Amino acid sequence: MSDDSHEQNGHEHVPSRQRRRFPGISSRTYEHPADRSALVALRKLSGFDTVFKALSGLLPERSLRLLFLSDSVRVSDAQFAHLNDMLRDACYILDLEKVPPMYVSQNPQPNAMCIGMDEPIIVVTTGLVELLDEEEMRAVIGHEAGHALSGHSVYRTILLFLTSLALKVAWIPLGNLAIMAIVTALREWFRKSELSADRAGLLVGQDLQASMRGLMKIAGGNHLHEMNVDAFLAQAEEYEAGGDLRDSVLKILNVLPRSHPFTTVRAAELKKWAESRDYQRIMDGHYPRRDEDKDTSVSDSFRQSAASYASDVKNSKDPLMKLVSDIAGGAGDLGGRVRRGFGGFAAGSPRDETPPTDPPNGRPPRDTPRDAAADDED
Repeated sequence: MSDDSHEQNGHEHVPSRQRRRFPGISSRTYEHPADRSALVALRKLSGFDTVFKALSGLLPERSLRLLFLSDSVRVSDAQFAHLNDMLRDACYILDLEKVPPMYVSQNPQPNAMCIGMDEPIIVVTTGLVELLDEEEMRAVIGHEAGHALSGHSVYRTILLFLTSLALKVAWIPLGNLAIMAIVTALREWFRKSELSADRAGLLVGQDLQASMRGLMKIAGGNHLHEMNVDAFLAQAEEYEAGGDLRDSVLKILNVLPRSHPFTTVRAAELKKWAESRDYQRIMDGHYPRRDEDKDTSVSDSFRQSAASYASDVKNSKDPLMKLVSDIAGGAGDLGGRVRRGFGGFAAGSPRDETPPTDPPNGRPPRDTPRDAAADDED
């Protein structure tokens, strides 16, 4: 990517480090299978655009745009020029037709988002700008550009609106339950969309270590000299595999109210994708084009999503996921394994696999007080 090519395409301020560009890239290239299947299905719905355009009249989008315009700093050549360079670079690499406006908002909490029904808006907080170095920030801006290319901003805006609405109608039992059911489903989809956008950030930054560092800093602050990527990824391994069935349930309860996956999990997922053959093929220039999106099969996308979830369950080290996999495989004594799993024993322990033996006289032995107490502990 030469300086001349930047100038011809209006990217004269793009940093000189050479990065691969992906002309005509479809967002399907980097989308997580669960994210992709939901988006393909929604795009294929007849009247989808009309319904959401009508809904946009109910959403406070115009208010949000005016709020950011009046009370944040709009990124441009004159303001936060280095961020503007990164944004244009990200849009150039992912071949976005239009560069979305980006604002810096005063907030010590490190955060970034892409919202908007008609046109996406990217917002980053001062906490994030001050926390990350240039290459880490480039990955974040690529992450948000990925949201824009995928059309995630529409559903993110709806999620924000419904979450706010749920708080306002909390006093109406059935109304609140109905809205929260939709919010919970949207959050599950959005957590997968965050994994998609992390991949887009890597395609833009093309620096896995910078992506890892950024996620570590979001988790632990600006103390990079005190942190280690391998140790951080080991936390993800411990989080997934550790504990018993009670911990598995707590993990689910902890993640349900979140719009983002846990940071260690994101880091582990991104590293796994970066080491995959799919990523290497993309970097070699073999990827789906957006002019082929109209021919995408909804059923194929759902099959890919189902296969992805099945693979996750099969390969997971989480006790609950191992139990689910065993149920699917027809393993025996599952009732005992569940009881022992909730009693502090990891599902799948050697004790679970020992079959009971018949007593020599054919009669069951009489329980002793000690035996009964042991049963109670299980």
